[in-house]
Amino acid sequence: MRNLSRAIQCAYMFRLPVPRRRMAKTQPQPAPSTAPAMPAKRRRPWRLIAFLCLVVLPAGGLALYTMGTLSFVYSRGERAGFVQKFSRKGWLCKTWEGQLAMVNLPGAMPEMFYFTVRNDSIARLINSNIGKRVALTYEQHSGVPTSCFGDTEYYVVGAVPGTQ
Repeated sequence: MRNLSRAIQCAYMFRLPVPRRRMAKTQPQPAPSTAPAMPAKRRRPWRLIAFLCLVVLPAGGLALYTMGTLSFVYSRGERAGFVQKFSRKGWLCKTWEGQLAMVNLPGAMPEMFYFTVRNDSIARLINSNIGKRVALTYEQHSGVPTSCFGDTEYYVVGAVPGTQ
């Protein structure tokens, strides 16, 4: 307390309010500098970056993967037999699903071929030939990620009614 003035020392001793100097109403202006002004630091939009990384990139990757699996054909072929069951299935994405019974010898146990039809004109042709011999041309798409495009990986692209 040696550096304080006598009035301030008395105020501290008797716990009185300390007199304060009045400040000028104008703030002192900083001295002009010769250095170029730094631009204000720009904040990164973290919410946008997080949304892009957590939602948009995985959804885009899944869309590209799905498009790739549906556009590239793993195998093509043809199967002949009797259409046993054919129905339109799905909660949200409706596809035609069916079974083809392939019989080699009369009286033998048939081998079942499960297939998916995405084209309505082919579905009408197959539906009109249920119980009759039909030759189906199919494409196999391996690795389709969801069942929204069909329950099987065999997609029928053509049907020819056969003779019994």
